[in-house]
Amino acid sequence: MRGDYQQLVDEISAALGAPATLEDRDFGLIAFGAHEGDDDEVMDPVRTRSILQRRSTAAVRAWFEAFGIARATTALRIPPDPAAGVFKGRICLPVRHRGIVHGYVWLLDDGHLTDLELGSRGAPPDPRIAQAMETAARIGALLADEARAGSELGDLLRELLASQPAGRQAAAAALRDALRDSLRFTPGIPLALVAVLPWDTSDTDVAPLPSLPGLLAACALPAGGPVAAAEGADETDTATPHGKGPAGRAGEGARPRSAAAAPALAALVRLRSAGALAPAHTVAEHLLRSPRAGGVPAEGRAGRGGTRNGGGAGHPPPPRPGAAGIGPSTSELADLPATWREALDAARAARAEPRLGPITQWDSLGPYRMLTALPDTSPDPAIGPLLAPAHAELARTAEVFLDCAGQASRTAQALGIHRQTLYYRLGRVEKLTGLDLDDGEHRLLLHMALKAARL
Repeated sequence: MRGDYQQLVDEISAALGAPATLEDRDFGLIAFGAHEGDDDEVMDPVRTRSILQRRSTAAVRAWFEAFGIARATTALRIPPDPAAGVFKGRICLPVRHRGIVHGYVWLLDDGHLTDLELGSRGAPPDPRIAQAMETAARIGALLADEARAGSELGDLLRELLASQPAGRQAAAAALRDALRDSLRFTPGIPLALVAVLPWDTSDTDVAPLPSLPGLLAACALPAGGPVAAAEGADETDTATPHGKGPAGRAGEGARPRSAAAAPALAALVRLRSAGALAPAHTVAEHLLRSPRAGGVPAEGRAGRGGTRNGGGAGHPPPPRPGAAGIGPSTSELADLPATWREALDAARAARAEPRLGPITQWDSLGPYRMLTALPDTSPDPAIGPLLAPAHAELARTAEVFLDCAGQASRTAQALGIHRQTLYYRLGRVEKLTGLDLDDGEHRLLLHMALKAARL
């Protein structure tokens, strides 16, 4: 399939005598034509970066989209702008199929295309442009076919991840057959799931999966669906992990913490060997650069830091725009729902805890492996007052103090305050909560509550 794209791009380059590149609609590089001649300025920085990094930056994308390329149905001329790194003018050929834009063909203009009629304002296009647009339409048909195949695989992946235990084997078999038919899958190879949170689902146009080694299928999953239910639990089961005691009563009817507060993307990745998660990291890095990662509108994020869970101004710190989690590898498709929950929890923890980085693995979460499994309930009554927005600085001080194992000198240095200031703040924490910070169990309760508030 990728060879077909390269051949068509070469056809356009030959027809117009200009180097061409093909990018998907997210500005990910698919194919590019060779340069002729020794003019170093032909390779302006934007094109060089696109080829070397296989995608353009968000700033470059915004600059080009300002010319209306996403709405164009005919070729467009883009003027040079050295200040933006665009040393050469361009002609953009929108790649469409049945009204949907799937990508763009870019032609660098070294001056000989300046007077070429593009067919705008009712004038007929130059025959070479007309031929190039016909080729772009063929590219659009190929990308649409690829998008449909990817969409079908994504639907089957979503069905498996959201399935109840009773239907899991049938859903896994359907996905296995479809992957085998697409020549993307060999039974027994290790697989991993990447969760990207949050993921903007407002754009419903069909778009092809990015061209990434090992990416088999992807789908977006809403929060609070069956996928968030505990393994083996039915849809009416609202019990906490222990199902009794104060925690059980407080959690009755609450969704598990593994149900994220915003849609997440699930990406199924083929690994080279069990436990070797490098391909999953590559996919995660690429997806985090997508405009859809972290692109959920503000109203879709409302409630993530509400005071019920200890949020508010200043505490917990604002979540990073987007984060990715990688679940443990498996060679059994029927095990993917459990792997998905762990990948999603890893993404939630990475988004809440800066030290984990924008990409983290479930195995690297440490205490967050337990915290993400807890039900999403109101905080302990003793901790609730500390989590009010007015006491954000006290909460931060207590968390850093406990992160530093109660060592005052390390805590004061980390916070950049005098030790006496630290003691004063800790005294206020004890008075506000009624806890004794010299008591191990009280420290454990406070530490877990503060970490849970981040989630």
